[in-house]
Amino acid sequence: MKKELIKIFQVAVVFIGTIVGAGLASGKEITQFFTLFGIKSFIGIILCGAFYIVMGSVISKISVKYSLNSYSDVMNIISPNIFGKLTGVITTLYLISSASIILAGSGALINQFFGIPKIIGSLIMLALALFFLLRGTNGLIEVNSFIVPALLITITTITLFYFLFCSDMVTFDSIASFPAKKGNIWISTILYAGYNVLSSSGVLVPLSSKMNNSKTMVRGIILGTLGLTILCTMINLMLTINQPYIYEYEIPLLFVAQRFGPIMQALLLVIIWLEMFSTEVSDVYSISKTLEQSFNIKFKHGIFIVLALALPISQIGFTNLITTLYPIFGVLSLIFIVQCIIFYFKDKNKCNSQNFK
Repeated sequence: MKKELIKIFQVAVVFIGTIVGAGLASGKEITQFFTLFGIKSFIGIILCGAFYIVMGSVISKISVKYSLNSYSDVMNIISPNIFGKLTGVITTLYLISSASIILAGSGALINQFFGIPKIIGSLIMLALALFFLLRGTNGLIEVNSFIVPALLITITTITLFYFLFCSDMVTFDSIASFPAKKGNIWISTILYAGYNVLSSSGVLVPLSSKMNNSKTMVRGIILGTLGLTILCTMINLMLTINQPYIYEYEIPLLFVAQRFGPIMQALLLVIIWLEMFSTEVSDVYSISKTLEQSFNIKFKHGIFIVLALALPISQIGFTNLITTLYPIFGVLSLIFIVQCIIFYFKDKNKCNSQNFK
């Protein structure tokens, strides 16, 4: 029983850590996808959580039944045609671009606060990522087992400070008084959820293979989604009551935390860097697993190849590529999800038979 609970916890923290990233931890993603929609934003976050549970469970069950090891394997199963291959290529490009952006962001963050050259900051993250990546799935679990609880504790602490010292700001009337700046929360919720499901599949699939137990995966995803929903709700609450000032900052949560002094801001900065790090590990892990399955390149060799590509790209920038790639990835993620659901229900009896352990 204890071993099972540990596995469920491991699945939960990896799931949270893969989705969170620096964008969510900084408050930027929540601001753009939810806070702008006013009081309905909280409903959107709950619906997003329900979406994660359904789609995470579907992908895990398919992965366990067919003994899949990478996101490209899933795409080949559910869409064994040119579209599946195109989705795999775009997903790989997206993950490489994400890894490159994070390396660049690490360099910029360390340069800004310590005056160290950007390339040194990028190399520091690369070296640390390499250390954990060479440990395979265990390294991925170890990274998130530390970072995710630290993130939850930090955000919970800041939220409690608001309830204790700024109680007049966190009343329902106060929250409801902020007008929505955008109208269609449902489209935003679906896009955000779909985008995260496809990007997290690179970790969910090999993790399902390691656990080899659908019940463990589903329970872990439910626990992870619960933690993620609470985390997003707390961040959204703090962002909502600090309008309109949050829109002036690249890292809105730093403004939210400054009310409680520089120590809290510094702690939050460390957490954001750690979330950047966990996303870097997840992205490189996902691509390396796919290279192993699709091109028979050893996992450890794949790690070096991906990092060797990501480092130079992070130094030269590729704004136009990202501007084009991200919308395409968003559309593909929704098509991928529809295909997953169709495949799952066609194969439902098999997925829920003896292979559901």
